[in-house]
Amino acid sequence: MTKRKTKTSTHYSALSTPSLAMSELVRKTLDHDATDVLIDKWLEHRNDAYWDWFHRVRERRHAASQGTSGQILMWNKGEFVPENVFCRTVDTKRLIPLDRTWTTHVYYHRTMQERKLSMMPVVFTMLPELMLLRGMHDHGCDEMFIIVTDLKRKEMDEATEYFKLVCRNTFGRTPKPSVEQQILLEHMRLSHTLNKQRRLPCFPQIDLTFRSILHEKRPPFIVLFSHQATSYSQIFFTHKMFVPSEEIFYDFPTGCPNPSCTEDCEMIRFPRRGVEGAAVLSMKRGGKRAKSREMCNWIDCTVCFSEELVVETASEGSEDSACGEDGLVRTKFLGQVCSRCKLVKYCSAEHQKMDWDEHRRVCVKPAV
Repeated sequence: MTKRKTKTSTHYSALSTPSLAMSELVRKTLDHDATDVLIDKWLEHRNDAYWDWFHRVRERRHAASQGTSGQILMWNKGEFVPENVFCRTVDTKRLIPLDRTWTTHVYYHRTMQERKLSMMPVVFTMLPELMLLRGMHDHGCDEMFIIVTDLKRKEMDEATEYFKLVCRNTFGRTPKPSVEQQILLEHMRLSHTLNKQRRLPCFPQIDLTFRSILHEKRPPFIVLFSHQATSYSQIFFTHKMFVPSEEIFYDFPTGCPNPSCTEDCEMIRFPRRGVEGAAVLSMKRGGKRAKSREMCNWIDCTVCFSEELVVETASEGSEDSACGEDGLVRTKFLGQVCSRCKLVKYCSAEHQKMDWDEHRRVCVKPAV
């Protein structure tokens, strides 16, 4: 199958690659300082459901068999603050705290600005989820993107299926004529349906902004947020690797204040069933697929244990090395595992010492 050239079009259509400069939506940017303010406010007025869930996380002691690669969320020591809760990143396998902030770009219709509606509550409503998703990524999450709509649940589900269809067939690919026709018909149907219900923004603007962000920013996830009386949102992941693990988040709060809430509640905004329950977009990122790496846990180190190292001086081979035709030795550096928690790797004792001030807040012996 031939690849479509991702040349940005100056005219919008459902099949062309749009530009973010074409979007008519208003953009509100909340910087790192604004995020810090929201986190402090959330800690001060914490929701009991989330508070109870994090306490359950604290009671789950890790096993030695969990190794240094799978998803982990740990709170072993100290009070409940982001710097004491650690998450293993899906892209570098580092175990790092949730105290890193981010910039949020919120896109919304101008009528919300005219009504002087603040976008801070939008981010605050999803703050626990965004904080966890930020913690799951070492790279690529310094910026997050949210598109605010007023879609209802059924309309959001239909838009979700549309974006899955478009990404599966147009990102890095040239769709068949029959698929192009299907995309155009679905785009026309959704546009007509939402226009009839007077939804804002209109679907073409949602589609243009959504696909522009995917093409230009390449985020690991993007959020469609519904600004209804009972807010609902959909998190789109650009690879199944970025989806939170069911083993950790199976009992994550739904966000609903009703204690008898069910999984059909419109407030649910976080996938609790892993890839099976997540909205994953099948995309090729410039012809390359997302790939995780296992790196030294010291945040400033660039050593990657999953990549081959080339040694200039020839030596005897071993089970972890191979000699090429050029006489150079190619070997995989296995690293040194923390002898206490067995959860992180280091390239040297020096980097382990440099990381200790941070790692000591989570390092405990595994459960027997």
